Amino acid sequence: MAHLRPLENHEVDQELREMFTHYENTRGFCPNSVKTMARRPNISKTFGKLNQVILYEGTVPEELKMLVALASSLASGCHYCQSHMTNLSSIYKASDEKIAAIWEFETSDLFSAAERAAIKVGLKAGTLPNDVTSEDFDELKQHFDEGQIVEIVATIALFGYLNRWNDTMATQLEAVPAQVTERAVGHTSWEVGKHD
Repeated sequence: MAHLRPLENHEVDQELREMFTHYENTRGFCPNSVKTMARRPNISKTFGKLNQVILYEGTVPEELKMLVALASSLASGCHYCQSHMTNLSSIYKASDEKIAAIWEFETSDLFSAAERAAIKVGLKAGTLPNDVTSEDFDELKQHFDEGQIVEIVATIALFGYLNRWNDTMATQLEAVPAQVTERAVGHTSWEVGKHD
């Protein structure tokens, strides 16, 4: 059970209502994490802007950013973020088969060499202590320029924040990402855990 109730549209200012509506229009729901952060409007608004710049701008494909965030969230153990990134990976054209194969990314034919390099950094950076090596960066540099590497690491860092936020708050998982996760990885040992 969530430790704090997400705020409703009538409890926030116009700018946050517009932000909530944007999420509803693009994802089919507004994340409860954002609605909980809204108790301090500037945190929610600033997070929304940072999220936009990191995940949806730049030259690294959105699908890959979502898969990197999924790998990092799997490593950190946040089931809320795992479900959200399963949903966003699906929205950005990753197949259910590819999403389900994320743990086998190093050997699966579903992943390119560039994807493998980025997902490996996401997975290793999501663990504590961080396990990323200079060899991992050498591999990244074979496929991505320095600006793209910044995008990949920014994606991981964004989810460092979100993984801590949602696991600490026990944020309640919404129906849409729960349904997509059940469809894509329901046959695995994934469960909603504290986010029910």
